[in-house]
Amino acid sequence: MFRTALRTLRSHRLRFAMPALAVVLGVAFVTGSLLYGDSVQAAVSRAHSNSQPDASVSITADASAADPAEVHPLDDTLLRRLRALPSAAAARGVVEGRSFLVGSDGTLVGDLYQAAGVNYVPDNGGKDVRYPLTAGHGPRGATEIAVDRRTAERGGYRVGARVRIVVGGTARDARLVGVFTAHDSRVDSGGTLTAFDTATAQRHFAPAPNGYSAVTLTAADGTSDAQLAQQAQKLLPSGLRAVTRADLEAGSASEGDSDKLTTLLLSFAGIALFVSTFLVANTFTMLSAARAREHALLRAVGATRNHVLRMVLAEAALVGTAASAIGYGLGIGAANLLGSLFDASGTGSATVQAWSAKPLLAAFAVGIGVTVLAAYVPARRAAAVPPVAALRTVQPSTAASLRRRNTIGLIVTACGALLVAAAVGEPNLLFGAAPLLLVGLIALTPLLALGVTGLLRSPLTRLAGIRGKLAVENARRNPRRTAATATTLMIGLTMVTAVTVTVASVNRFDEQEVDSSMTSDLRITAVDFGEIGEDTAARVGRLADAEAVTPVIHTYLDIPRKTSLDVTAVNPAAVERAASLSVREGSLHRLGHGIAVTEKLAAARGWRLGSRVSGTFTGSSTRTPGTPTSLPVVAIYDGPDDLSPALVSDRALPRPAGAEDRPSIASVLVKAAPGRTAALREEIRHTLDNPALLVQDRADALAAATARTAPFLKIMYAMLSVTVLIGALGVVNTMGMAVFERVREIGLLRAIGLDRAGVGSVLRLESVTISLFGSALGVVAGTAIGAAAVLGQEAVPLVIPWDRASLFFVASAAIGVLASLWPGRQAARLPMLEAIGADTE
Repeated sequence: MFRTALRTLRSHRLRFAMPALAVVLGVAFVTGSLLYGDSVQAAVSRAHSNSQPDASVSITADASAADPAEVHPLDDTLLRRLRALPSAAAARGVVEGRSFLVGSDGTLVGDLYQAAGVNYVPDNGGKDVRYPLTAGHGPRGATEIAVDRRTAERGGYRVGARVRIVVGGTARDARLVGVFTAHDSRVDSGGTLTAFDTATAQRHFAPAPNGYSAVTLTAADGTSDAQLAQQAQKLLPSGLRAVTRADLEAGSASEGDSDKLTTLLLSFAGIALFVSTFLVANTFTMLSAARAREHALLRAVGATRNHVLRMVLAEAALVGTAASAIGYGLGIGAANLLGSLFDASGTGSATVQAWSAKPLLAAFAVGIGVTVLAAYVPARRAAAVPPVAALRTVQPSTAASLRRRNTIGLIVTACGALLVAAAVGEPNLLFGAAPLLLVGLIALTPLLALGVTGLLRSPLTRLAGIRGKLAVENARRNPRRTAATATTLMIGLTMVTAVTVTVASVNRFDEQEVDSSMTSDLRITAVDFGEIGEDTAARVGRLADAEAVTPVIHTYLDIPRKTSLDVTAVNPAAVERAASLSVREGSLHRLGHGIAVTEKLAAARGWRLGSRVSGTFTGSSTRTPGTPTSLPVVAIYDGPDDLSPALVSDRALPRPAGAEDRPSIASVLVKAAPGRTAALREEIRHTLDNPALLVQDRADALAAATARTAPFLKIMYAMLSVTVLIGALGVVNTMGMAVFERVREIGLLRAIGLDRAGVGSVLRLESVTISLFGSALGVVAGTAIGAAAVLGQEAVPLVIPWDRASLFFVASAAIGVLASLWPGRQAARLPMLEAIGADTE
């Protein structure tokens, strides 16, 4: 049986090439995802384990504490008590926060999400075991810093250089006095580490004066981590707990973004493999029809149905094995490519292990499993044909089976469409509705193929004459085959279109948000994961061309027996001019001693001028108790959503007790002197000299709003392009095998006057017809799914990107033309007399 299967593969190697390539791509996707995920997880675990070599026990807040505000702070008093433990060789107070480094080219260095500032804790010899120095010395004052070696290299700095850092939203100069090595997951993920002396780090990052973010203990000789944790726990107040190093590492190993990324990549790999099944199934179906006489002869000489079934499945298993082996090799390259795409550090720290048990087993299980399962139904059909009936060249499909398929397809498609419509009110339904709709369309595609190609018969006949009619009739000859080929394109284009509709709608929503909120000439915002310094508004306000400047600080006021009130703190003297507010009653000049509310809020709460609004401002830190206040309503106004529904003076907010309680400034609005907007923008950039702050006019804000989704869209297109590529291979495969099936037909067409160019034209028109049919289904289904996703989101407008949809159709036509080139060349080369005498159609 295997010898027969091997001979079949050798004799039909070109026919098996396309399905094998599709499986190769899917297996490579799976293998690359698993190898990359394993390498990242191993690198993160390794970095986390090595980042705190002196930490035997960590003191952390108890997540089960009833009231986080009552948790005892980690301060010097507690640190001294823990350091005095006989079982503790050392105790370290840790202070960490967000800190950016500006490179020598004026841009921020590294991944901003992973940019951190830490405290350098020297021993008696001036060295820190966590951050061993490779050059210079540790920081010793407020103007000195040290950075990790990778950051220094990327920033273009050496010891002694003047550098610029951004801490707390404010840019400042410092002297680089040391460079150290750091086994830290943040650095391995592309981030930066900037070390300060402890006193400076506390001023920048500590949650409370002279406090710490965490405390770690080093076990003395002869003391286990568990024993040290038990003894330390006895000294801790309620709300704090001592955790051993092993427990912390076990907890961190179960967290992280690598698992999420691997899951996302595997989901795209699953889609690619799902599309591959149609290509494989279509290939074996066509081969079974072409080899009907071969199977009949086997049955005639004594082969049973099970023998034929096992033989065809053996062929599929051999194809799957070869594809899995090649796919695993390509997967190693894909994993390295993923590392270069997603490893912002460019350090290659997440080394890919070429041979790993789980990805290797998954590659062969997936590759062989998908191929064999896809070939099972065609194998059953080949084995079920009686010897005499199988002597016919082509085995026609029974009308009954197609009717059953059409009926099932109609029911499933209707259910999927209803669920997609219901998903508008319940977005979670879309996760089940979209696959159900696709499954229904897949089952219904043969019926749709007959209908659509029937409509195309007359236009193509008028356009291309007899060649157009032949192309349509060839597409209609076997609706199952046409459906399977079109499905491979449909699935990929459905996903692409759904993503495109969603992103286009979100972009329009962002544009509307910017248009409504951009009420000032200029707006200052922070980059992602950055913040705006408290002195930013004051510094900009001193510029000559700045007529009015106000910070925008979003907070909330807890009102007894009522829901909390969203409040925006602003500069009372400048907000009316900077934001162009419309005051209906009262005056915003009195905002320093009261609160202003919108007309809508005043009507809802029954407030009017003079009404008292009593509540408690709550800081950003749960450690800080709220500050009670009672403010009279001094103005009723209309304004943009960004400054609604209530305004208070920025001086009315409680003073921060520590870094965690600093007010989070959302933006700074600036009113420029007439005709000086562009000049003022450059003055602000020069004055602040802070690349972590963006100074935008309306055009800049609109461009930035739409640019946020561009990387996401590119990644999605890159991932889904594999699925579309497999769909294109399906068209090539179908047209190529059609040439082998229609040898006699092509010979007869040539005999009655159709030249070689005409044969190629027929195949080209047939290929384009199938491609456009698949793309039409994909665009329609994707638009419906994307529309349901958008309409399920409040206030997001539905935008159908007709230009992109048109581009998809053009690309599909191009796929059809390209897919027909090789089959058309093969058909044109067939000698006419040999083709007429062939035993195929």
